[in-house]
Amino acid sequence: MKVLVVEDEMTLGNQIVAGLEQSGWVAELSCDGIDALYRATSESWDAIVLDLGLPKLDGLTVLRGIRDEKVACPVIILSARTELTQRVEGLNAGADDYLTKPFQMVELVARLRAQVRRSTGNASPIIQVGGLSLDTRSSNVSYNGTPVDLTALEFKVLSYMMHNAEKVISRTELVEHIYKQDFDRDSNTIEVFIGRIRRKIGTNVIKTVRGLGYRINGD
Repeated sequence: MKVLVVEDEMTLGNQIVAGLEQSGWVAELSCDGIDALYRATSESWDAIVLDLGLPKLDGLTVLRGIRDEKVACPVIILSARTELTQRVEGLNAGADDYLTKPFQMVELVARLRAQVRRSTGNASPIIQVGGLSLDTRSSNVSYNGTPVDLTALEFKVLSYMMHNAEKVISRTELVEHIYKQDFDRDSNTIEVFIGRIRRKIGTNVIKTVRGLGYRINGD
C-alpha cells in the first residue's frame, strides 16, 4: 500500500515515512501544499496523511483540491491540539479521520490500516478471499489454514490484490502501489512475484486476465 505523507517539518515527515516503511507501507514525503496537491492528484495513492499547517498552500485548500479532482483515497489529517475548528473544517471538506500532534506511530499505522480496509470494502482486520487469509495487523498470510512465508515485496503484491479482490489489476497498477516513484520500475518483475506467490499458494488463486492483468480468485 502506498501513502503520500504531507508534512513540512522535515524531521517529523521523515520519521513518519520511516515508521510506515517499517510497517510494510510504501511512503513518500511532500513538504509544501503546492507540491502535495500536484502529487496527490497526478499519482495513485492508497491513502494520504495531510498536515494542516503547510507553506505555499494550506492543508485545507489541498484537501478541497484533492476532493474537487475526485481523488477518493482516505485522507488522515495531522493537526495541533489548538486547531479544533480546522479539524472540523477538514472533516467537512472530505477528510476521513484526524490525529492530533504529538501522536504515536502505532496509532497512525492502525488508523491508516482501518481507513484503507474500509475504502476497499473490508471492515474486518482479517481479509479472507476463498482459502486465502491475510491479517492486516500482523501481516500474516495463510492458505487453507497453513501459514505462507512471503518476502516483503511478495506480501505487498498479494496484500494489494486482496484489498482489491473484486478488481482486475494491471501490472502497471501493481508497480505504482508497491514501489516508490523514484525506484527503477520494471513491470516484468510483477510477473516474477506473481509466479513466486503462485508456487506458495497454488496456481489457481491468482488468475491471469489476458491483456488486462490479474485477479484474485475467491471461488
